[in-house]
Amino acid sequence: MGYDIEHNLFHLADELGPELIVHISDIKTGLKAILVVDNTAAGPAMGGIRMSPEVTTVEVARLARSMTMKNAMARLPHGGGKSGIIADPALPDKEALIRAFARKIRHIIEYIPGPDMGISETEMAYIRDEIGRAVGLPRVLGGIPLDEIGSTGFGVAISAEVAAEFADLDLKGARLTVEGFGAVGKHAARFLEEKGVVLIAASDSKGTIYNPDGLDVKELISVKEATGSLLNYKDGEKLLTTDLFNISTDILVPAARPDVITESNADVLDAKLIIEGANIPTTLEAENQLYERGVVCVPDFVANAGGVITAFVEYHNGTEKQAFKQIEATIRSNTREMLELSRKEGITPRNAAESIARHRIYEAMTYRK
Repeated sequence: MGYDIEHNLFHLADELGPELIVHISDIKTGLKAILVVDNTAAGPAMGGIRMSPEVTTVEVARLARSMTMKNAMARLPHGGGKSGIIADPALPDKEALIRAFARKIRHIIEYIPGPDMGISETEMAYIRDEIGRAVGLPRVLGGIPLDEIGSTGFGVAISAEVAAEFADLDLKGARLTVEGFGAVGKHAARFLEEKGVVLIAASDSKGTIYNPDGLDVKELISVKEATGSLLNYKDGEKLLTTDLFNISTDILVPAARPDVITESNADVLDAKLIIEGANIPTTLEAENQLYERGVVCVPDFVANAGGVITAFVEYHNGTEKQAFKQIEATIRSNTREMLELSRKEGITPRNAAESIARHRIYEAMTYRK
């Protein structure tokens, strides 16, 4: 691990963690991976596996901290952790790599892995087969399929419904743009459409589709799934992926990669409300800039907790119905509590949410030796 990475990691560390950072390799399969267990005060760390050629130790550490905060906000008896496999998720020998990774983390029992970017229910089934612990499993193995039911997107929609009150925004007829029309973004659009919101633009890695009069969410999902690209949708203007952030909107849901909203583009975003569907999609500096402009920005670990709540319910043998009920109650309550504290104290929503989450984590830590 080079000096720059070490230096950055020391800056990320504090009294909460991380507790454990492991760099993993396997000569036979070519596996290179990272595991960060951030905090286990409330219980074993639960967090997803991200598979990407660009994933870094710093990114995994930041995501692990986000999971600590997310699980604390959701009042789950779990701490936060995250892992990253440095590889293309489309590689042909993916199963061998996943199984090798699972064997390497077999004895790190304080970490319960789940799916994240580049990882599906299929890979989680391989991991469960290897080590006996995993969440986000296929339905046939007792899982509650996150991507199929859209539990994370459902939570994003619930958060938007509450946050709209604080942005003086009526959801009926409100314009929506979604950056990253994938497992989270498409379901967020679907659930928000049911609340009267109009999707006017959506992007994927191939481009942006835009229609100021509205896009048909059901048809857009169908086109994306059938062809692999939003640009094959007929009734809309085709733009570059990055053009999405130049479109005037009421609600923006970033639901793809980390750090897509930064100081360099936060000043041009024309939105009243940002609901973070992806993990760490907005830099801290950008969130502060948006707050100063009066844009309500709900941080990831509040808005997108639907996935980990579903994983928790699954892990403890609950049902899909129970998961949706817990998601709605938890995210509705947390979004309101956070935004009320933000308004009362004159602090950003993220600072308000971190204050609430840290209080819960510190309390859990008092019961540990």
